Amino acid sequence: MKRKGNPMRAAILTFLTLAGPVLAETPMTALQFDSYSNGKTLFYSSQGTAYGAEQYLPGRRVIWSFLDGECLTGEWFEHNDQICFVYDGEANGPQCWSFFARDNGILAQFENDPDATTLVEVNQSPEPLYCPGPQVGV
Repeated sequence: MKRKGNPMRAAILTFLTLAGPVLAETPMTALQFDSYSNGKTLFYSSQGTAYGAEQYLPGRRVIWSFLDGECLTGEWFEHNDQICFVYDGEANGPQCWSFFARDNGILAQFENDPDATTLVEVNQSPEPLYCPGPQVGV
């Protein structure tokens, strides 16, 4: 008599086979992140909608924009295997992320609230951000 397979077991095994690499992903180290991002402007989306862009400068300096013409300058550092950002004039404290290398860019998971924001890199450029915002001039 041929033994019938358990459909639930088969579904779970299929899921684990497909999800295994995702579940086992290791976040990028600070060195990997710096090597990937330095000198680039990365554009991010969240749930298919444009979210913002960040220009990564030497010395772990950054410029962030929600693509509204206003920009925030800041810096990033590694803390507890996460990449944390602090922006000039922002009192909210560090914003920490885990970054994961993908074939078509990086994925970023906001670690201050892991159920909140996941960003996906959708484009990159060697060009600086365009920041005409209200702080233009002297």
